[in-house]
Amino acid sequence: MLRRSLLAAAALLAARPLFSPGAFAQPADAATRAQLLPAGRLRVGIGVGPAASAFWAMRQPDGTARGVTVALAQEAASRLGVPLDLLLLNSSGEVVEAGATATPAWDLSFMPVDAERVARLDFGPDYYLSTSTYLAPAGSPLASVEQANTPGIRLWGVANTTTIRASQRTAPRATITAAASLDQVMAAIARGEVDGVALGRESLDSLLPRLPGARILDGHFHALGTAIVVPRNRPLSHAWATAFIETAKADGTVRRALDAMGITGPVAPAGSRTAGA
Repeated sequence: MLRRSLLAAAALLAARPLFSPGAFAQPADAATRAQLLPAGRLRVGIGVGPAASAFWAMRQPDGTARGVTVALAQEAASRLGVPLDLLLLNSSGEVVEAGATATPAWDLSFMPVDAERVARLDFGPDYYLSTSTYLAPAGSPLASVEQANTPGIRLWGVANTTTIRASQRTAPRATITAAASLDQVMAAIARGEVDGVALGRESLDSLLPRLPGARILDGHFHALGTAIVVPRNRPLSHAWATAFIETAKADGTVRRALDAMGITGPVAPAGSRTAGA
């Protein structure tokens, strides 16, 4: 009985919007709703990990998730007036795979833009612009982004992400390990196996207090936008998602979602699109 009550409470929390849509409600016509909501609910793919970012949500002790993308998903469902289902996955690669099948597992998502994903999904405008750099754990010899491209330097990141691919391009002489999740990266740090962690700057800012003696390197090896996205060949869904995220940027919803997670980086300008998207 207690377990059922907790699960019901968690489901209610996941479906509750953080921001009232007020005058910004964005209903969709019947044709758009049929394409955007094939299950009659808004299913949103969410990447979860131990550090918050414009993409990463954080898993809570009760099994729910909290983060920028969760807040945006809640707001989208609220403006449509439908229930929300969050599909929690361990990496952006898993989110891509779940949305790029013949029968996608989600209807809407949010993720960093790169060419491989653009070939498999339909991206809308950016809502956040971010840079990626390295975190050097205590005892690491890594002192600069440029030094990362050195034989013997051990770099870690999360597999199938834009950031790890950028690290592999810009530091081909280093030893780079692509872990299945950020939790695995944290475990490798604890074992003393990591000289640098490749992540978005906001994620590294979130991790830093948990790693005494660690430091974040100045500069960056990659810059990119994080955008709203839908499965391929859903033009009405794409049009609604584009209008939603542009309105959410203009009315302050995106800024509030970022602020709630302590992310101070910039909301992307109106109409912003990463090259290739």
